[in-house]
Parts: sequence; structure tokens; C-alpha cells
Amino acid sequence: MNSRQRRGVLLILLSVLCAAAAFAGVLSVIDDVRSKVGPEATAYELAADVRPYETLSEGQFRKVRIPERWLPATAVTDLGRIAGKIAVTPLRKGSLLQRDMVVERPALEPGEQEIAIMIDAATGVAGKIRPGSTVNIYATFAARDERSAPQSKVIVTGAKVIDVGELTPLDRQDEEDRARRTTEAVPITFGLGTRDAQRVAYAESFASHVRLALVAPGGAEEIPQRERTYTLDGDK
Repeated sequence: MNSRQRRGVLLILLSVLCAAAAFAGVLSVIDDVRSKVGPEATAYELAADVRPYETLSEGQFRKVRIPERWLPATAVTDLGRIAGKIAVTPLRKGSLLQRDMVVERPALEPGEQEIAIMIDAATGVAGKIRPGSTVNIYATFAARDERSAPQSKVIVTGAKVIDVGELTPLDRQDEEDRARRTTEAVPITFGLGTRDAQRVAYAESFASHVRLALVAPGGAEEIPQRERTYTLDGDK
């Protein structure tokens, strides 16, 4: 073996040693990163936008792997736990699914029935009422004749909201000027007993307006009968 060949062999050996050293360095960096990141856990993110109050299904999410040390304590790691639940707010594509984003869909109790009415978005509690909310239902009635006065009545207290639909444009004709007016309303479904359901159905048919008053959690109290009817003359 001449000197040129010996130099070639040495260069090859040197290249192999350098490659081995670089590989060892890469492995060392990977091990260091793994030791800092720690084990990974399964989580889920939104594959598409989800509307508020929409029932959730597994197809709306995709599985992701996240280091446990960076995973929020409220993150959903088992999609089986969201079966039948609904979104409480608009959920955006790419967001990490967390338990406080969803709630159980309210269920009817024995003796209750579902009844849905359209609530004007301007006179209702727009955007604040959601399934599970408790509301008082008010209705205003025009005067029957010249000797009577317009009245506002509390027709149902502590009504449980079962479902909230989508904002829907409605064409209404004003009785005074006969003009067509486009308003927006939301279908809201309540779980009520028979008597309260009749009151709501009557108010929707004959009241000038039906309004909802959102009740604070734990604040649903029975309103005395003497305070359920209001007239302007009664304030004098």
C-alpha cells in the first residue's frame, strides 16, 4: 500500500469517526429533549368550526399528541365523555377540546313537556340564554277597551331552557301602519308542566310581546301573585 492509499484509508476512517460522533451528538440532543418534554398524552382538537348549542360527535375532532406537562388539566382525553353533550360557545377549528367548552344537554323531568316559541332577538336576552338556563317569561297585553289599561304579566317563573335554535329572520306586518318589517327571532324550547305550557302558548298567540328574563344561578324564586301583573296606573 503506497502513501496515497494510506492517506485515503485514513480519510475514510476519519470520516466514519466524525459521522459516528455527529450521530452520537444527535442522539444525545434527542434524549435531552425527551427528558425535558416527558411522556406524551392523547388529546383532541376541533377539525371544523362548531356552532353554539350544537350536539357534538366524534367526527368533529381529530386526535393529537401533546406532552403531558403542557396538557391543560381540563383537556378532554377521552371522546366517549362528550357523547350527547353540546357546545356552550362557538368552537373554532384547531382549538384544543376542553371540558369547560361543553355541557350536558338538559333533559325533561317527569311531568314536563317540550314547548318551543319564537323569541324576538331584540327583546329577549340575546346571546346569553343557553340550554340549561333558567328564565322568567313575561308577556305584555294591549288594553282590551278604552276602560282598561295595557298590562305586563309574569306568566311563568323558573322556566328551564332545553334548546336554543338559530337566529331566523321573520317578516312581520305592523298593525298600525301595515308596513312589512323584518325582525330576527330565535326558537327557544322550554321544559314545562302542562299549565305553564298552556300559559306560554296563549301568550305567544295573543300577547303583544313575549320577553325572557334570565335568572341568576340559584336565584329562581316564586314571584307572589300580587307582583305578577303590572300596569302603569299601579305605579301611581
